[in-house]
Amino acid sequence: MSTNNLQSCKRKKFLHGHGRQSSSIDDLGLDILVYEILIRLPAKGVGRSKCVCKEWLSVLSTRHFAMMHCRHISTSYNQKFIAIDSRLCSVFPLSCEDSGPLLNSRILLPFEAPWNKVNILTSFEGLLCVCFRNTGKLVIWNPLTRAFKEVSNSNSRGLYKPKSDAIGLYVDKTDDYKFLHIKRRRGRMWVHVYSSMFDSWHKITFANKLRCWHGKPIWSNGTFCKGVLYFLVNCFIENKGVMLFGFDVESERFRLKTFPRFPHAYYDGNLVIVHKELHVFITHGLPNWTVDLWRMEASYYFIMLYYTYFKYWQVSCRIK
Repeated sequence: MSTNNLQSCKRKKFLHGHGRQSSSIDDLGLDILVYEILIRLPAKGVGRSKCVCKEWLSVLSTRHFAMMHCRHISTSYNQKFIAIDSRLCSVFPLSCEDSGPLLNSRILLPFEAPWNKVNILTSFEGLLCVCFRNTGKLVIWNPLTRAFKEVSNSNSRGLYKPKSDAIGLYVDKTDDYKFLHIKRRRGRMWVHVYSSMFDSWHKITFANKLRCWHGKPIWSNGTFCKGVLYFLVNCFIENKGVMLFGFDVESERFRLKTFPRFPHAYYDGNLVIVHKELHVFITHGLPNWTVDLWRMEASYYFIMLYYTYFKYWQVSCRIK
C-alpha cells in the first residue's frame, strides 16, 4: 500500500471509527477544536460555546483566542462600517462586489452621551476608539459585544482635544491591548500609554526630545503594522513637509522613518494596511492632482506601486 493510501485510511479511521464504533468530539483534541472550528464562529456563537464546559470557558476567554478570532473573521467579505446618525447606529456591510442597495442593521449606543457629540477616531481589530466632543472623554468600544471602557481618569489622562491630539490602538507581545495618546497643549507635547490589562496609564518620558514636537504640526491617528504604530506628521507650517514617525510598541520609542519626497509645494498622505503591509496614498501636484500608492519595504523605504492623474475630471492610471 502506498504512503498516500495509508494516510487516507488513517484519516478515514480517525473520522469514522472502526465498524460500529463512533468517534466523539473529544477525539479531535482541544487545539483542533478551538483553532480550526470554534475560531470560525461569529461572536455570538463563541459566547454560546463558553457555556459548554469550564474548559471551553477558560480557553475561549483568553486574550490570545480573542485576538486570533478577531484576525480570522476580519476578512474583506464581512467587514462593516458604522454610521452614527441617532441613538440607534446604522451598521453597513462593506462590499465592493455587490452594487445593490446596502442593507443595514441597527445597534444602540451603549454609553450615555448625545449621539451628535460622538466621534469615532480610529479602529483596530474590531475595537473602536470613541471621543465625546462635549467632554473630551475617550472610550474604547466593542460594537459586537456592546462592551465599552472609559479610559479617561481624574488626572486628565485620556482627555482628547480635536485638531491637537493624536491617538493609536495596538497590541503588544503579551496580547495586552493598549492605547497611545499624544497630547499637545500650549506648544508642549506629552505621550501617555493606557494598558487595558492593568487598567492604568504611564508616561513616555523621552518623547519631547524628538523633532517637530513643538510648533503646530498636524498629526494623523496611528496605524499599527508589525509591532510599530505609524503616524504621519504634516509640518508645512514649519516648511518641513510630511514626516513619518514610528512608535515601537516593545521599546516604547519613537523613530523618524524614511518618507517619499516631492518637489511640489504641497503634498499629503494617508496610511493604510493592505495585505498586512504598510502602504501610503500620497496626493501631490496642485492644481492637477496625482495620487500615488507606495508600499513600505523592510521597514526602511517605500516603493511606488501606481499613480492616478486627475485633470479637469479626467482620470488616468499608470501601474509601475
